[in-house]
Amino acid sequence: MIHVVGHTAIDHISRVPAFPPVNGSTTITDRKIYFGGGAANIAAGIARLDVPCTLVSAVGGDFSGSEYDLWMKDLGICQEFFVVDDAHTSTAFMFTDDHGDQITFFEWGAAAVFAVSEARSFDFVHMATADPDFNVQVAGKARFSSFDPGQDLHRYTADHLYAIIPRISLLFANQHEVEGMCRTMDLGREELVAMVPMAVFTMSERGSMLYRDGEEIHIPPVPVAMKDPTGAGDAYRAGFLSAYWRGYPPLECCRIGTVSASFTVESIGCQTNLPGWDDIRARYTRYFGEFPAR
Repeated sequence: MIHVVGHTAIDHISRVPAFPPVNGSTTITDRKIYFGGGAANIAAGIARLDVPCTLVSAVGGDFSGSEYDLWMKDLGICQEFFVVDDAHTSTAFMFTDDHGDQITFFEWGAAAVFAVSEARSFDFVHMATADPDFNVQVAGKARFSSFDPGQDLHRYTADHLYAIIPRISLLFANQHEVEGMCRTMDLGREELVAMVPMAVFTMSERGSMLYRDGEEIHIPPVPVAMKDPTGAGDAYRAGFLSAYWRGYPPLECCRIGTVSASFTVESIGCQTNLPGWDDIRARYTRYFGEFPAR
């Protein structure tokens, strides 16, 4: 069983031609509402890949019986929720410009309860976007843990990161988060990598890098027609963690994560085009060669 800790959220995804300057404005050319939240996206991706998954999250009184609740249950995701009846479920407002760059505003809502909650121990857990103090607890109690600071990185102090990173088994981050962690912790990229047994850094259209046992391995992206970059990193993590739980070696996990992400960016919304295992196998074979047996 993979446990995923962090946000369940409602995503408001908008397109704009360009980001406005400070005190300026721009025109929204498209806006839609989708199921989201970094942890929930990863849990949904794992469940679609037929791996047992529990989502450890916080929701408001508006969640039970909602379409999102029913969607999760239909996927087979186990829900281990802190329910805050007088709050609403977290909401993200995301704006993507014509260059594919993105800005996000996130309202925590019910997720504020993480800060006053106690984490239990997990055998296999991924810490996605969530309260820093809660994730410090998780990292200190887990047997195998991976960590992804995501868009909540601005909430982490150097003390938080130094309490979490030396205790984890795997660090995920995109290129911007790597730079942010290095600034916060006052260290270089090589020093950050040296703190963990394994690290995977994604680099948008340039693919990703695997760091393990002193080696650096580049994994190229899968070329697809991108409609929306939102959720690509979450899909990558879902693919990687599902493969790792199944016993695949890290390089194959990175390739499977890459393939998983390629499906998500072909559609708008983080959970609208999640691949199944047969989908992964077919596209992997097309771009990386024979699919490894397990």
